[in-house]
Amino acid sequence: MSTPDDVTALIAEVEEQERELVLPRFTHDDAWRLGRLLVELAAERDLAVTVDVRKGPQQVFHAAREGTTPDNDTWVARKVRVVERFGASSYLVGLRAKAKGEDFNAKHGLPLQEYAAHGGAFPVRVSGVGVVGVVTVSGLAQGDDHALVVEALRDLVGPAGTAG
Repeated sequence: MSTPDDVTALIAEVEEQERELVLPRFTHDDAWRLGRLLVELAAERDLAVTVDVRKGPQQVFHAAREGTTPDNDTWVARKVRVVERFGASSYLVGLRAKAKGEDFNAKHGLPLQEYAAHGGAFPVRVSGVGVVGVVTVSGLAQGDDHALVVEALRDLVGPAGTAG
């Protein structure tokens, strides 16, 4: 069980990730590159995950690895809605609610079947523009879903914040 200090530290870490992982642009090709990278990482580690990348409301990349089910697509949609509504990663939104001892869905009056403040969906931000899309992984524990997305975004952003 995590302590309040653990949750506070994790919130600070995720907030820093969101500040750090900003792209200079995000094209359809960039979305495909990000999606392929996530699938490659999952394949190397034999992870059963669903990967989804959206630019605005358009789903540009979607792949489901062996071992996933249609339920993973439902989780993707629920997590994406959280990012679109709150402009922050689904993990961060959930952690903030947990730190306050709140039930996320009850506090915001959002149906559990449509919104999931669980790790795995991350806002795609472009410098000088803001949130332009969402990248999501579903299939692992929420912290692991989130970590896989962060790893892939770090690779896409490249050294010193330059997209490559």
